[in-house]
Amino acid sequence: MAADQTINVRFSAGSSWQARNDVQIPNTDSGTRFSLFEAVGSGPVPAARLEINWSVNARHGLRIMLAPLSYTENVEFDQPIDFNGQRFIANETTSASYRFNSWRVGYHYTLVSDNVRSFRVGATLKVRDAEIRLQQGETDSSNDNVGFVPLLYLAGSYKFGDRWIIKADLDGLAGGPGRAIDVGLALDFALTRRWNLGAEVRILDGGADVEDVYNFAQFNSAAIALSTGF
Repeated sequence: MAADQTINVRFSAGSSWQARNDVQIPNTDSGTRFSLFEAVGSGPVPAARLEINWSVNARHGLRIMLAPLSYTENVEFDQPIDFNGQRFIANETTSASYRFNSWRVGYHYTLVSDNVRSFRVGATLKVRDAEIRLQQGETDSSNDNVGFVPLLYLAGSYKFGDRWIIKADLDGLAGGPGRAIDVGLALDFALTRRWNLGAEVRILDGGADVEDVYNFAQFNSAAIALSTGF
């Protein structure tokens, strides 16, 4: 199967639904806490993901993962919003933009690997490329942030029958002022020795509670995935 090859490339595309998105910038009395989820709704918004795994040898491997996520919607807030030094009045059309792109590189060590099962543990360095922006007429304010987040990586698979394999993975860390959790479950079918077609569901949850910003969001996604190995 494709997952047995030295280099595995997996691309998934589907939709993501917003389940929570609470914002306050700054996280002081001068900022208004509001819900982008209540203002915008659940979605859906397009979601895509590209992951490349390189098994350097039987135990050690490297991975790259690219997962863009963003939307822009017109909303009307039912209260005045003080956001990032600007005031946005109630009941006026406002453009709300949210971006949370995730770029990751990681290392993993294979603890178990046979014809049926595999299990990996490792570490991921996540580059968080985030922005929240509100625009109402001439009033425009944006808070963007690019930062590095270390995460624990776990991944496992179980093959049943000749062509089916179930997979699960986790990038996550929680503690201190925030958390970052990305967990997925997939079911793949081997089309050929090198190509797999799969369906996957994923939960992306996290945020931070610091003086400059309060933002916790959750997105749930479903996608079709195509993977190959060589």
